[in-house]
Formats: sequence, C-alpha cells, structure tokens
Amino acid sequence: MSNRGGSKKKVMRTPIVAVLGHIDHGKTTLLDNIRGTAIAQREAGGITQHIGATEIPISVIKKICGPLLDVGKIEVSGLLFIDTPGHQAFTSLRKRGGALADLAVLIVDIMEGFQPQTYESLHILRTFKTPFVVALNKIDRIRGWRSEKKPFVLSYKEQSDEARRFLDEKVYEIVGTLYDEGFSAERYDRIRDFTRTVAIIPISAKTGEGIPDLLMVLIGLAQRFLEESLQLHVEAEGVGVVLEKKEERGIGTTIDVILYDGTLSVGDTIIIGSLDRSPIVTKVRGLLKPRALREMRAESKFERVRSVTAAAGVKIIAPNLESVLTGSQLRVVKDETRIEDAIKEMQAELEELRIETAAEGVVIKADTLGALEALASELQRENISIMKAEVGNISKRDVIDAATVKEKDPNLGVIIGFNVDVLPDAREMAQQSDIPIFLGDVIYKVIEDYVSWARRRREEEMRKALEALIIPGKFMILPDYVFRQSKPAIVGVRVLGGRIKPGAPLMRADGVAVGSIKEIQDRGNNIPEARQGMEVAVSIIGPTVGRQIKEQDILYVDVPESHIGELEKFKEYLTDDEKETLEEIKEIKASRAAARSH
Repeated sequence: MSNRGGSKKKVMRTPIVAVLGHIDHGKTTLLDNIRGTAIAQREAGGITQHIGATEIPISVIKKICGPLLDVGKIEVSGLLFIDTPGHQAFTSLRKRGGALADLAVLIVDIMEGFQPQTYESLHILRTFKTPFVVALNKIDRIRGWRSEKKPFVLSYKEQSDEARRFLDEKVYEIVGTLYDEGFSAERYDRIRDFTRTVAIIPISAKTGEGIPDLLMVLIGLAQRFLEESLQLHVEAEGVGVVLEKKEERGIGTTIDVILYDGTLSVGDTIIIGSLDRSPIVTKVRGLLKPRALREMRAESKFERVRSVTAAAGVKIIAPNLESVLTGSQLRVVKDETRIEDAIKEMQAELEELRIETAAEGVVIKADTLGALEALASELQRENISIMKAEVGNISKRDVIDAATVKEKDPNLGVIIGFNVDVLPDAREMAQQSDIPIFLGDVIYKVIEDYVSWARRRREEEMRKALEALIIPGKFMILPDYVFRQSKPAIVGVRVLGGRIKPGAPLMRADGVAVGSIKEIQDRGNNIPEARQGMEVAVSIIGPTVGRQIKEQDILYVDVPESHIGELEKFKEYLTDDEKETLEEIKEIKASRAAARSH
C-alpha cells in the first residue's frame, strides 16, 4: 500500500466484512442479533436493498465470544460489517485492485441449502478472490434441536443423537456442494488449516447460537491471514466509497461513506464522483459517526468527530454534495498541487463504471449507482438489452426514449425503476404513449414483474401470428371408414402429427395437391381442429376416394413456402410433433421440386 504523503506509522485497520447469501436466508437478522436492533423488519419485503455499515468493536466481540476467543494479542480494533445485496457489495463498493471487503460471510439456510443467489455470491467471491466462511443458518429449525444464545461447540454436545445426525448430514451436503464448486470445506471445529479449507459455522441468527463461533473465526482469519493486507498508514490521505446520499433536516445533503484506507478529517479537501461523471471538489465541514453497534441507515443520533481512521463508516457534511454519485470513490487530497491529477484519475475510474448499452433496449433508473449496476447485472443475466441506464427519478425524457424503442420492439419499450419516483409530466406522457413503467423497491421482484409481462406479451403475439399461419399436420385415412367417396369425400382419419383445421390445403406423400378440408367432426359435432392421436371424420373438397386418394393413404397439410419460412421463426412455439411434421413436409416439397427440375 502506497503512503500518499503520510507518515510511516502502521497499524492493523478494521477488517471489512461483507455478508452475502440468498434472499431470506438471514443476512440482516444475523447482524440484528449482534446489534440487538431490528433493521430487517423495516426493509422492503424483508430484503436488504441498501447498503448498511455496522462497526462491532473488539470489546463487544470479546464479550460475545468469551473463552472461545483465545488468539493471543488481538491487533484488530473490531469488525466493520457491510450488509448488502451481493451485487452492490462487490460491483458498486470497489477500491483499487478489487473488492472493498476483506472477508465475507456466505449465509446459507440449513433447510434450503444452496439457492441461485448463493451460487451467484460464490461466483462473486471466487472472482474477487475474497476469503469467506459459510454461516449455516436456522439450525433452530432442526427437529428436536434446543437452541440457545451460546457457542455452537458447547450447544452441539447437548443435542440429541437424532438432531446431531441431521445437522451432520446437512453440513456434509454443503461440503459436497462446495467441493463441486472447487472449494475444500469442513465444519470449522474440525479444521486445522483455515487458509486451505472453507469454514462452515452452524448458527441461528434468530437465537444467537453459533454467533460467538462465527465472530471468533472471522477475528482469527483477519489476525492470522490478512495481517499484510490490513496494514494501514494512519496518516495517509483517506480513500473511501460513497454508500448513500441523504437529505438531513437542518444540515442539507450529506453522504454516508466507508473509509477503507488512511484518515479523513474536518477541513480536508475531498474529490468525489458526480452524476454527470465530472468529479466534485469540496471541503469537509463536519464528520458524524454512528455510535458503536448502530447501523448507519437507522442511526438518528450521531457523534460529531474531528477525524476518522479506516476502516469506518462515517457521514460527511460538505458543500455541493447534491449531485454525488452513490458508489463512487472518495479521495482526500491534502496537497493542493495534486488536485488536477486526482481529478483525472477519478474521471478515468468513472468511465469504467459505465453500463453497457445497446441501440434498442429497456430504460432503467435507480436511486444509487450500486442499485443501477445490480439492476443492469440482473437484466444482462436474463439477456435483456439496456438502452439507457441512469441514476435519478423517471423523467419525460425517459418516456420519449422508451417510446422510440417501442416503435421497433414493443417488448423493450418500457421503463424499469428501482426506488425512484415518476415525475408528474413523465407519468402523464407514459399513459398517453402507453409506455409500461415497472417500479419496485426489491430488485429481483421488479425484474421478475417485467420478465413475466414480456413473456405473456410475447406468447400472445406468437399465438396471434400462428393463428394466421397454416400449421403442419398429417393424417391417415382409416380402412373401412369411407362414408362418402366425393363431392365432398367423407372419411374417418387418425391424426398422426401436428394438427388439422377446416380450410387447410392437402397433399399426398408424393407432394401432389389433393384438395382441402371442408369440415372436421367428432362424434357428430363440428370441431375447429384435431390434434395428434385424435380419430375424427373429415370432409375433403376435391378428390374422389379410390382415384386421387385411397384408404390407408397418409395425407399432409400442404403448407405454403411463405408460411414455412414464418413457422421456422416461431419454431419454439410449435409442439415436437408439429416440428417433425413440418420437417417431413419440407422434405416432400424439396423432393417434388428436385423431380420437376429433372
């Protein structure tokens, strides 16, 4: 780590710990138990949607862990937890060289095991090479398990054989899953080398069981294996990441920041990214720190401080913060001659944060850069292109942009907004232009709403398009079921593939046209179509049975060439037997065309 103009004095800074995992597996509840607060109940849908930072002092950790924490001299001053959706912790909260988090807790529900977002979190941790432990949560739900607020290693011994056996089976399921993903893992109390093996710590975030074990392992990992990366130049120029921008009554616009390096003091010049990608240069007028064990989003009583040292969560009061870009880096510049260079460096980093856009795609808006990136990431995973991605409320300009896309692709001519408002003139214009706006305060849910709408709309479009086309079908004229030989011929048939409808033109297996279907009857009633496997009576205009057609002949729907081309586009909406029949019809037509050319 470079010493940007500071002294050579080094200490171990507070490790930053990210908590990741699938929805509802207990990320916020875990921190609530440590904090003794109830943030989880206030989150939209019970799911954490914005980044919170909680500082747990080492004195509290020692009290929780008790005799478990026997690691000799502890140099770290505590742990700084960031409780966040996995995307935001790693895509938005970045520092030079990789992830902001030094360690991570991957929380897994013991009853549900690995879920889609668990695998996604694992992928993120692997990408950023972040050391992590698995907190195997909700052990209190094991049948017959007696859960109390105590270390797991003590509680485990008190459980029944049946409860212990169930837990051991679940632990080894997780060990197997992690092995398949390329990780060696084991229950933490059976591990000798924590650098090679991922620790699995059974816990109950609800009752507090196993939390002492979890904190002990995190402190141990930081103490033994992160000593070099946690070295801090105390008097170096501070560097941090903006978590959130807020309007505080009587103060104005403030920003919540995680300082991950150096020191930040009142009076310092700071450079921060802005919404228009041009860095803001301003001076710190005040610093507010949440009290220990309080979460920044929920804290109302902050302590005024003169300076803070990494790693720490801090609220900054300064002029001109209105257009600060959430998720951008913040840098302290003590040497005024370095401001221009620092601005250029910041501009280069802001350019890297641009979300890839296409000429045709959806318009997305979010209240923070982290949320915007998370939204974009989810859409890209669904292979949905993005035309415009911005931080801020939905404006008339956004509706105009979506309307332009709608002319070319109605399924993409929409606006998706996370935690934002629709401005009145934009709402009015969207109604006039029939531009759908999908709003929500849970990222996965708002995307789910859009994807479901687009799927329904596409299926309706395909249904209408297919109704206008002649669908492939074939049938055999059943022996002894000729009711009338001609004008029209009436015969009993078995549908062998696809479907047949009144009006469909027919051809023989040699490609010769033989009239068309007039009516289809089932037990004396006219029906609009007959599908594979049905036996029905069909009246055919044109041929005479015994001449152009005969018993046991297989007749095909004579699908025109122009319709075959269209059907190829909609192949995913055809049944397997319709696809097979279409291929047979194409072969018959190709053979007949080849015979004609000779």
